[in-house]
Amino acid sequence: MRRLIFLFVLLFSLPAFSQAKHPFTFEDMMKLKRVGEPVPSPDGKWVLFSAVDVDLAANTKTPHIWIVPLAGGPEREIIPDQDGDRPRWAPDGKRFAFLSKKDGGSQVWIADFDSGPGTVTGIHKLTSISTGAGGELWSPDGKNILFTSDVYPECDGAPSDEAVCNANKVEAAEKSQVKALTFDRLLYRHWNAYKEGKRTHILVIPADACVGTAAPGCPAGAARDLTPGDYDAPVFSLEGQDNYAFSPDGREICYTSNHDKVEATSTNNDLWIVSVNGGAAKNITADNPASDSTPLYSPDGKYIAYRAQQRPGYESDRFRLMLYDRKTGRATSLTENFDGWVGSFAWDRHDILFTAEDEGESPIYIITPEVCLERCHPVKLVDGFNDDIATSATKPEGYKAGDVWEPVLLFTRMSVQAPTELFVAAPGSWSIGSEKLKAMLLGESKEPLPQRATPQSRPLTHTNDAVLSQVAMSPLEPFWFEGAKGDKVEGFLVKPPTFDPAKKYPVKFLIHGGPEGAWGDDWSYRWNPELFAANGYVVIMINFHGSTGYGQKFVDAINGDWGGAPFEDLMKGLDYAEKTYPFIDKDRECALGASYGGYMANWVLGHTDRFKCIVSHDGMFNAESAWGTTEELWFNNWEFKGTPYTNPDMYEKWSPRNAAKNFKTPTLVIHGQLDYRLDVSEGFQLFTTLQTMGVPSKMLYFPDEGHWVLKPQNAQLWYKTVNDWVDRWTKK
Repeated sequence: MRRLIFLFVLLFSLPAFSQAKHPFTFEDMMKLKRVGEPVPSPDGKWVLFSAVDVDLAANTKTPHIWIVPLAGGPEREIIPDQDGDRPRWAPDGKRFAFLSKKDGGSQVWIADFDSGPGTVTGIHKLTSISTGAGGELWSPDGKNILFTSDVYPECDGAPSDEAVCNANKVEAAEKSQVKALTFDRLLYRHWNAYKEGKRTHILVIPADACVGTAAPGCPAGAARDLTPGDYDAPVFSLEGQDNYAFSPDGREICYTSNHDKVEATSTNNDLWIVSVNGGAAKNITADNPASDSTPLYSPDGKYIAYRAQQRPGYESDRFRLMLYDRKTGRATSLTENFDGWVGSFAWDRHDILFTAEDEGESPIYIITPEVCLERCHPVKLVDGFNDDIATSATKPEGYKAGDVWEPVLLFTRMSVQAPTELFVAAPGSWSIGSEKLKAMLLGESKEPLPQRATPQSRPLTHTNDAVLSQVAMSPLEPFWFEGAKGDKVEGFLVKPPTFDPAKKYPVKFLIHGGPEGAWGDDWSYRWNPELFAANGYVVIMINFHGSTGYGQKFVDAINGDWGGAPFEDLMKGLDYAEKTYPFIDKDRECALGASYGGYMANWVLGHTDRFKCIVSHDGMFNAESAWGTTEELWFNNWEFKGTPYTNPDMYEKWSPRNAAKNFKTPTLVIHGQLDYRLDVSEGFQLFTTLQTMGVPSKMLYFPDEGHWVLKPQNAQLWYKTVNDWVDRWTKK
């Protein structure tokens, strides 16, 4: 066996093998598994996670549930004959819940688990609800499982049965030949779907309901609606942490809901608590007119940690880490001395660990409320681009009272050269007992933690190693330059995989969306810098004013200045790159952007002729019409400092259509019919203008996509069309 291992290592060390690597392709990207968050078992032996498989030929993306030993070892698919997503352990570790579409719509299923060999010994369906089930969560006392479902609020308290009422409405809608909808309020559609009169609610069902029955899943009536009313509870969320949580004793839940009259203009999400037995809910953040979200109870039940903003109507205000004292009702900001956005977070015993963007990375920080309840200075623990934090707080075997032990830190990590994998950090001296850490948290010391006190991270999963080992990629290279207002601005560069410094290369100049977003050392399936570089391009990206990870003042600089400082940063950043890197061919450059990046591509189209081509995906062309057709009105109202009727000059000033007389650059326009953030009419207006002015142009229209192109074969067409367009105008 040892000889075989030696031969294996030798073969993979030969120069011929490294020469066999090829430039990254779209087909390579579709072979990669898309790994989800880590879910450690209660006994500390196993970690569950979901991984999405893409079948390009079938045009499908299917999640499956995997398991890996926390101590290290090969990962394996644990339910091979069924799709599965979002695994969540029962408190005793003998079962876990997951979501599956095996019988059609999404429902909650239960898997029986043997921790010894780490195998599933049985599976049964828990829910069978007409409106579908998602976001399941096991109560800490093991008695209940909550889940979310999009229900009809008028069925609340129906004389017969709420579940029957919802089922009847679903059936009637499916059978009706009339598909018309009526609205009497805004936010009647969101992102890529119409609301159709439904609201997202939280339902709870006994964990052992219907066990042993012959029925394929519990009757719908077995679940109770804990958040009735004509509100979304929890609120809509694209990704990230849950907007609801169980208390440690399992008797209460805390969730996020917005009860403002006009939701389309409001970011006033509040935290509410309600008993699992039902009853009136209590608003615990009513004094904050801005957003409060992602509640998470402390292990001892004393506090609820959550993220909050301070400025109403501004979705890109700084996300603070807040602590709500359940006894006194007092809320305290733990991160007033931290000028970054708190991302995902998790409780340890006494500490809170969280991620926050920082200059193209997303490090993990620690804060200890018992050391500094106010004015704390978070301490960086782990570098890299990280997310999805979890801790395994199980005491090790042989633990005796008085022993010193530390929890294991689990998280996901990615880079520009590798998609998400699970990582684990060995324990370090980063608990409340560290005097050095205390001094840093209190602001009394700015020295870094000693090496021995910093958790050393290692990959726990290797799901994509085989594919990546065959692919040649280049690392992300940062550079800094003086941008608008004399501020230092960061840019990034990715070279083609077969880079030759003696050659000249064309440029793909990528512009990020948001606009309060950022490029960094992270992976993307939709705008992948490595894939853009693979066919012989240098890729350049600039984190202009408005980008995240450089302090809130830098973020705020874009408000009311969409085509000002950001455009100046982009041009100065490209100027710097052209002067600094002799391998850049400044006569063969193409600008590409989506969302705000699409807006900026349209702005570039009317304000410079330096590019050989432009790609504008889901971009704003007419600021006034974009306001009238979007759903999240708070965004436009904030960014343009009012409405087109209260501040028309702002909309007129920053509307790309007003520079249409200058349009000359060949432009590819891309838009999706189901994009309700930036309506498809924006793309049509741009394409019509280009065509009538005789500018070389093409439009790629997706009738079945929203703001993002998500279906595998659509994505394949997207990349081919974009790369062919750029090649047409920049390749010699």
